[in-house]
Amino acid sequence: MPAKALDARALAALAANPGCRRRAILDGAGVDKASLASALGSPSVFGQSQFALTRGNAFEARVKADGGAELLRLVHERLDRGAEPPAAGAHVPDLSATGPEGRAARTALALREATTGSAGTPGGPGAWTLLDHPMLALDVAGSPAFLEPDAVVVHPDGSWTVVEIKSFPMLDGSADPAKVGAAARQAAVYVLALERVAARLDPAPRVRDRVLLVCPKDFSNLPTASAVDVRRQRAVTGRQLARLTRIEDIADALPDGVCFSPELPAEELTAAVEAVPATYAPECLSACELAFHCRARSREAGAVTALGRPVRAELGGMSTVEEVLAAARGEAGDPDDPAVAALRRAARLRAEALAAAGAGTREAAVCP
Repeated sequence: MPAKALDARALAALAANPGCRRRAILDGAGVDKASLASALGSPSVFGQSQFALTRGNAFEARVKADGGAELLRLVHERLDRGAEPPAAGAHVPDLSATGPEGRAARTALALREATTGSAGTPGGPGAWTLLDHPMLALDVAGSPAFLEPDAVVVHPDGSWTVVEIKSFPMLDGSADPAKVGAAARQAAVYVLALERVAARLDPAPRVRDRVLLVCPKDFSNLPTASAVDVRRQRAVTGRQLARLTRIEDIADALPDGVCFSPELPAEELTAAVEAVPATYAPECLSACELAFHCRARSREAGAVTALGRPVRAELGGMSTVEEVLAAARGEAGDPDDPAVAALRRAARLRAEALAAAGAGTREAAVCP
């Protein structure tokens, strides 16, 4: 079956849950998780609607019209007021090539020419250059991922900026914090990939840690922008991606003949998926196509991870709801364990509250 390429959104979600080997192997193998979830009987509702995609594409085309004049104006206004304003018809190099490897190589060449080429040449040092949908390569757990940001701008001083274009609105200068956070995590992946390209140049150009987020202004289709600092997201994402177990190590632990094709019988496909351990958390519902399947399995097993990471962290070595209840009832657990002591105290308080409520109910019932 054709492999599904990793994108920045998938990498950001993978980095947010680096302990999930199931997602790591499926993403590394290019498995279409949406088709897999449907075949398992837990179809996903994750992703954008066709209407949202069409609206987003139309808005992006407007932002990049006239050689990206409006986009470069926003970059200059929000990020680089000290530079010369971009001239009309700034350099937009042709990045077409055969295959993702060829496009990544062509992008790296265009970035090098824009940064270290001959002064005064189109797109050379001292000029603004706009790369429309460049292709960047990033090694993830031993497997290459090819990423395509909306745009990358090379400033006259040779620094590079990632541009993210989204169709959600900015109302009175601010947007939905959750959506901005998701865009920042996605942009941080692009910054990491750009830094890999910059490291191969001498001297290495600066990849700016403030990205430009472009959105519709209020309820119109006019573009506005905001500079978003992604240093924290970049640090977290880089650290989490580095912690990912190599794909080969996960694959070596699988039984021979395991296959994740959605065309397999449901029983065989379920067994194949269950052969790879998952680390489910409620946050997966907004980031992974297999979240509903993993949630159902987690609930069946009584795993405390289904209650969220904060709850799991408070319970120490107890991994199932049954263990937690037994500890609360005093049937199991070390009484010197702080988690066990807290559970037993909570159970006593709950029993006292229920007893008091019951007494109050009986008293109300006998009152004339």
